[in-house]
Amino acid sequence: MTIRDDHAVAGDLATEAGERLLRVREHTGFADSAALRAEGDRAAHVFLMEALARLRPSDSVLSEEATREERLDPRRLGAERVWIVDPLDGTREFSEEGRSDWAVHVALWERGKLTAGAVALPAQGRTLTTAEPPALPEFEKGRFRIAVSRTRPPEFVQKLAYLLGADLVPIGSAGAKISAVLTGEVEAYVHAGGQYEWDSAAPVAVAQAAGAFASRVDGSELTYNQADPSLPDILVSLPELATSLLAGIRDLHR
Repeated sequence: MTIRDDHAVAGDLATEAGERLLRVREHTGFADSAALRAEGDRAAHVFLMEALARLRPSDSVLSEEATREERLDPRRLGAERVWIVDPLDGTREFSEEGRSDWAVHVALWERGKLTAGAVALPAQGRTLTTAEPPALPEFEKGRFRIAVSRTRPPEFVQKLAYLLGADLVPIGSAGAKISAVLTGEVEAYVHAGGQYEWDSAAPVAVAQAAGAFASRVDGSELTYNQADPSLPDILVSLPELATSLLAGIRDLHR
């Protein structure tokens, strides 16, 4: 692995963790989904923690798979650089044979903002990074598509789609949903069913680097490396749609 800068670290580590997850899938098989999920979470987490300890020993790390004590470590809140990682975003999809809508997230928060990130989509054979942000697709006026949860799409998003003349597209992990905005499979992602910082930090870093719009559903800024890592709602879209989406959400919440 050739390490050049933080963007390269994020991309290399997300890609390598994804390749390891593909091997876990192949070796473990799909007969016992619980065992597959557990081994995937463990293998990717151990790899990322060991790699970051070796490559960036002075930085803090916030991982979905960390213990409660590790997440509450006060040194993280006082650190200038914190890696926010989700070793396996979309464990349900990872454990279902044939599904490719799961991801690995590696992001760097630095002095109040996201400065680097990568989303690996291993089963799709690609990694989106801040090193070379994807070119946003051109928006064509008319009906557009909103990515939503496969299993629990928020009721207000269904109402929002009706109000704005949009179609809902079920996609697995949060990383896969935001990546779909960047690659042209959908034009927006709206979620208000509960998430954490690691669910969105890396894909938001890439989305912002690409020029996409990203905020809370009320339009306020997405903030990371907080004492409470809960970040329950998010809106990511092509920039041309942001005003209409935010106005529609406000109308529905009056």
